[in-house]
Amino acid sequence: MGNEQLKPYTLPQGNVQICFSGGRTSAYMLHQVLEANGGLPDRAKVIFANTGREMPETLDFVQEVSDRWSVPIVWVEDAKRGSGQLFDVVSHNSASRNGEPFARLIERKKACPDQSKRFCTENLKLLPARRFLMTQGWTNWTNALGIRADETQRVKPSPDKRVVRWFPLADAGVSKRDVLAWWGRQDFDLCVPDGLGNCDGCFLKSEATLAALARDHPDRHQWWVDMENKASALTANPNGARFRDQYTRAELGRFVERQGDWIFETEGALCQAGHGECTG
Repeated sequence: MGNEQLKPYTLPQGNVQICFSGGRTSAYMLHQVLEANGGLPDRAKVIFANTGREMPETLDFVQEVSDRWSVPIVWVEDAKRGSGQLFDVVSHNSASRNGEPFARLIERKKACPDQSKRFCTENLKLLPARRFLMTQGWTNWTNALGIRADETQRVKPSPDKRVVRWFPLADAGVSKRDVLAWWGRQDFDLCVPDGLGNCDGCFLKSEATLAALARDHPDRHQWWVDMENKASALTANPNGARFRDQYTRAELGRFVERQGDWIFETEGALCQAGHGECTG
């Protein structure tokens, strides 16, 4: 790739946080930034925020990217309150794998996050990363986000006055098709089925994707059922707590069991529309 094509990936001045969600798009962005800058200076940090609901393959992919591209990746998690700190720095070996940070957040909030109150993104991704950077002495910085040119509706300024957002993929005109084509030429890849990137049962995913989780990964689906039950027991709301207004996860699971595979093969049986996926 020529210098002109790599120009959008040249690091801006000052401290730079590179957000790595553990997906193909943000990994591609990281690769291009590494290529354009001949590696990363100390003033640039790659951060992966683990919620505990990422697929095991995602965690493996994050570690493989670090190893293959010789780039340090800082793994952070929201910490258990009472531990004396607000975030933990973890690793591939010690990272939460059963939703522990997410479950603690739901218990603290006595509610489930949903489309109108996405406090999981703020508390499990943005704040742990921000708090880590502040312990490094950072007072302001640029935040590189893997938002592509085909999703420019997500290109928005940061509400935090300390942070300037940078969208190198959008600036470079990169689409999802470009990212997938690039990964098709590599000798390793993210081995997660479609729909299981980021949090496995994120409420921003389509009904069809969440139904497939209930069918194909009932143990992972059950965690979301358990969290709705946990939050419902803590709230005074007579309708209980839920991640989606339209149904509880238990109701969705029972629907999938009753209807069988035909709903996955019949157009219109399940809503295919998503509402954007978590970033951070």
